[in-house]
Amino acid sequence: MAVVRDLEQLNADIQEQKERAENVDFKMITFSLGGKDYGVDIMNVKEIAKADKFTFVPNAASYVRGVYNLRGDIIPIIDLRSFFHLSVHKKKEESMENMLILQIEDRVYGTIVDKIDKVIGISTESIQPPHPIFGDINIKFISGVVEKEGALYIILDVIRIFSINKDDDAKGRRPDAAPIYNRPIQETTISSKPVGPAESDLDFIRQSLPALRGFYPSAINETWLRERFLEWSKERRSDEHQLKNVQDADEYLSRFSSPSSEGFWDEDYALAVKAALPVANSAIINVWNIGCGKGYETYSFACILKTKYAGARFKIWANDSDIMAISQAPSMVFELDEVPEYCRAHMVRGTSGYTFNQEIKDAILFEYHDVANDNSLPDLDIILARDLLSFIPLEDQSHLVTEFSEKLKPQGMVFLGMNEELPDTEWRSTAKQPVTAYVRR
Repeated sequence: MAVVRDLEQLNADIQEQKERAENVDFKMITFSLGGKDYGVDIMNVKEIAKADKFTFVPNAASYVRGVYNLRGDIIPIIDLRSFFHLSVHKKKEESMENMLILQIEDRVYGTIVDKIDKVIGISTESIQPPHPIFGDINIKFISGVVEKEGALYIILDVIRIFSINKDDDAKGRRPDAAPIYNRPIQETTISSKPVGPAESDLDFIRQSLPALRGFYPSAINETWLRERFLEWSKERRSDEHQLKNVQDADEYLSRFSSPSSEGFWDEDYALAVKAALPVANSAIINVWNIGCGKGYETYSFACILKTKYAGARFKIWANDSDIMAISQAPSMVFELDEVPEYCRAHMVRGTSGYTFNQEIKDAILFEYHDVANDNSLPDLDIILARDLLSFIPLEDQSHLVTEFSEKLKPQGMVFLGMNEELPDTEWRSTAKQPVTAYVRR
């Protein structure tokens, strides 16, 4: 009963502070995560709660604990510790989790934290700009830091953290999304004429892949689709050609990915990329790495660029729509034997392991980005977009290929996935498997 009374009292304090908000400059709810003190704007806090049971959601992100029935409303529960890759102390089975219930625009989220502390009022003039040393999370999710009564509080920008999915109108998508230099990426043709069983099965596979695995058949991957279907047909009985479930789709796509897609590039692939790189025509090389994931690909490419263009400076804009991966990429730590030989000369030893040296880190800007949005980038020498185009809808494929044309310098180069291709009417292939590279005609 004491726990219930404490919750009721703190919820009453929250409501009282909201009602008096016009008389104060800034109020926040404070809490702890991974041993550090944080705060969120009280106006984004609907209430606080405790719970010990959540309904599991299949195929959800690792930081989603499930959903919770909050007085009839089903809300998602996000574990902020997992979200920011902080340590999570295992609780006893009967222990309850501390939750901040956040209201972000018209949506409600439950967020699990280590401990909820109190309501603090401060002056906005005392809030200092964020700095990476103040937290274990990406600086982009911090709106500021403030000291109060001897404690340093990191103020989270929860609107930025949770307001990720926007309508197309809010994405910055250009109204003229149709390509300028490139013709629209065409969906692979599904014949309306009578066809044999094999072609009919391939048509069915084309229709199934977007729904089952977010893979969008188009001219970008048609050659591979047909070659893979020939293999598929030989491996399975005639009545098993179609994709019946996610497992079938995964098996069908299992041979699509480029080498070293989940980690550092292996030595052979790195050397092949280095050999395919163009001659540098300027002292500064601008690179756009789209779909960089956790950062392994970006670091691999940075080390190759450093050895290929020893006398030049380079800048890599590394983007991904996986908010967790991109937020952790700048601070990754490794054991030396986890890193390929060609990267080791660019690493330094720290207290927790090896990290890339400051020169490599300064050359990379990791940012969250949706490829459907416009991009404010300088003219580019290189675009690295392995296995990306095939996993975005056709409209976005066309939009992105148009951006390739618009942003690349005259001799600029695009690296695609091993099994992707650009139309030869407008692009010229300069390297093929395992490295696929194109320049504009």
